This record gives sequence, structure tokens and C-alpha cells, in this order.
Amino acid sequence: MTQRLTTLTRRTARRVGDVYGRITGDRRVLPNVLIVGGQRCGTTTLFKALVQHPAVLPATLRKGVHYFDISYDNDLSWYRSHFPSERSVDRAAAETGVTPAVVESSPYYLWHPAAAARIASDLPDVRVLAVLRDPVERAYSAWSHERARGYETESFERALELESERLAGQEAKLLDPAQGRNPRSFAHQHQAYVSRGEYIDQLLRMEGAVGRERMLVLDSLDLWSDPERHWPAVTDFLGLPPAEVVFDQHNARSRSPLPDQLRARLSRHYEPFDDRLATWWGRRPGWRT
Repeated sequence: MTQRLTTLTRRTARRVGDVYGRITGDRRVLPNVLIVGGQRCGTTTLFKALVQHPAVLPATLRKGVHYFDISYDNDLSWYRSHFPSERSVDRAAAETGVTPAVVESSPYYLWHPAAAARIASDLPDVRVLAVLRDPVERAYSAWSHERARGYETESFERALELESERLAGQEAKLLDPAQGRNPRSFAHQHQAYVSRGEYIDQLLRMEGAVGRERMLVLDSLDLWSDPERHWPAVTDFLGLPPAEVVFDQHNARSRSPLPDQLRARLSRHYEPFDDRLATWWGRRPGWRT
């Protein structure tokens, strides 16, 4: 009962905030930092750590606005209404002596085929952060997450068998102008367990849109096993001074162990993708070392 009331209170606060945001939208700013994914790779943990910094301002009352993936049928003023006011940004700049990072985190951005081009068009100077995780663990975690949310009813193995059929034609649909300004695909968003771990092609698409120099790609294994060592790469990339933050894991779900045979099969599937990723990234992914 308490959890339900908390959820209702949060939703009510967001609705009120959204209305106020639209009224004051002309005095608000657009983000200059996006956490774009990947899903179930630690984006919430990264976001929660980042917003502890005094020079970081998040989207109002939420982690992600999901404008560039599932809400692009709205206009840019709608998107702007979800962010802090110019006055708040000016205050943070005066207090910290740097340009604040205004950030949202929507992990579908990396996977959605139209999001990168939309981001480049509407936020031409934005910097993007991506977090990568062992794709085998990511796939299993995503299945567990979607099943808990009621978006998946099949076993993990059966969901993997169905993935190609479920995703057939969905990317083309999302890119088809005849489908309208912002077509949607339930399967593409919620049931792409293996495909979303084929990171390299998603990163190449983002690079082609925003440029490699405006991307920082993080290995979740590095970041969360030794945050004090790896966190400065984040603040340096964003032009932020050092600040103390606390790293806590968020959105973790317990689940039964993945059978060794299935793990090995998935690992073999990802090997060529991880090899290409290593070449592009200039380092071996932590899950391959």
C-alpha cells in the first residue's frame, strides 16, 4: 500500500510539473548531455551518481524524457518543458564556476534506429554517454526486467527463439516516413534481448550522427568495480570539476543463474561483435579480458 501511494504521489508530482513546465517552457533550457544506453547496463546508477554533482541538473522529476525514441510526435518545446529553468542553470553556473551539465537518461536512444539522427538534428552540440555491459548478462537481465513488468510471458530460451520473428520488419517500420512522425514497435522496444547487445553497430550509428569526439563509452565492469579510478573520465569529458559522489547500485533484479550451455552459446554469438567493438573502442571489453 505504501509503495502504491508513493508511486501515485510521484506520478501526480510529474503531471503537475509537466503542466508547469509547459507554461514556463520559454524560460527553460535543452539538455547538453544525454545518457543514451545501453538498457540494463547501469544507466540508472550512472545517472544517480551524476546528479549528485553540484554542476549537474537533471530533467525535472524524472530520469528520462524519451523524446527521441517514443515521444517524437511532440514538438521541441514539449521536450524543453521537462528541463530546468534558465535561472536554475545560471545559479548553478555561478556557484560552481563551470557550465552546468543538463542531463537526461533514456536507454532506448542507443537502440532506436531513428534516435541518433534526431538527437544530432535537435541538439547539435550535445555530448552523449553510453554504458556497456557483458551482452550475455544484459540479455538475461533485460528478459527478467521485461518479464517482471509484464511485457514478456515466455521463458528466456523461448524468447530468444522468437526474437528474429518478433523483430522482423520492425526497424524498417520505425524508419518509414509513411508510418508517421513517430511510429512505435512494442517488440523492438521490449523484446530485443540478443540484438541490443550487438553494441558496435549502434555505436557506429551514434558516431555517424554526433561525432566520436562527443561520445564517451564506459565499461560498466570498470566503472562499478573501481569507481574512484574511472569516474574522473566522466567528469573530465563533461568539463566538470571533481566532486564527491556516492555509488550505489540501482534497478538490480534477482534471478536464477543462467545455464552454462546457454551462456556459452550466447557468448559465441557475440564474439565477432565484441571483436569489432574492441577495434573501434581501442580496448578489449571487460567481459572479454
